[in-house]
Amino acid sequence: MPTVQHADSPGISMSVSALRPWCAIAAVAAAPLVLAILEIFHPHPHDLFDLDVRRWMFVHYAQVPLFPLAALSVAMLVRGRRDWAAWLCKAGMFVFAVAFTSFDTAAGLVIGLLVKGALASGDPESWRDMIDALWFDPVLGGQGFTDAPMMGLIGRLSLSFGAVAGAISLKRAGHGWMPVLLLALASFGINVFKSHSWPGGPLTFGGMAVAAGWIRWESLRRQARAVAALEAPAATEAVRSPSRVGLR
Repeated sequence: MPTVQHADSPGISMSVSALRPWCAIAAVAAAPLVLAILEIFHPHPHDLFDLDVRRWMFVHYAQVPLFPLAALSVAMLVRGRRDWAAWLCKAGMFVFAVAFTSFDTAAGLVIGLLVKGALASGDPESWRDMIDALWFDPVLGGQGFTDAPMMGLIGRLSLSFGAVAGAISLKRAGHGWMPVLLLALASFGINVFKSHSWPGGPLTFGGMAVAAGWIRWESLRRQARAVAALEAPAATEAVRSPSRVGLR
């Protein structure tokens, strides 16, 4: 008969303990990593009527939760911090989540639905003026007259602002230069390329995912060292106690 391993058995306890660090790392790295992969498939529109509408809509529906979750991932890195840089990081990530989700809903989902309706109508050209009015809108448009619609620009700048502030706070907390620099520098990819499609989005959110996982791993390692340092004197005392009892 096969033996049943109870939940409190050493084997299961060890496997759960091994999983906890990976769960903590995934909590801050998963959303930006998934977003980075998604942005690889983001269509590059030239003529909107030539869009792959199904792929366009799938990407933009997925982005609605992923942008706020990616912002939350960075904010979680400074959750326990109370310095000015941590507060600025949280504020920047909040503005990014609100502004960029609003921008992407209008310039992505609404545009996609209009293009879908235009193609289904059999007379797409009659829809062009209405679609262009939104696509070239200076506030919520996908293109904008200056190639920088206001809500998209606010969102992109807020992401970089919040990431740099977070990097400052995390460095002051004792984290290494490499992960905090990666967090700050990766956030500028979306501004350099002025787009969250390839290559700006994947470089930005992929780099931030690696940085977030690296920073969380550093925190876990420091916590483990601190616990080991506290347990060492107790273990030493436990070894000495039986010897003292034997000498009486």
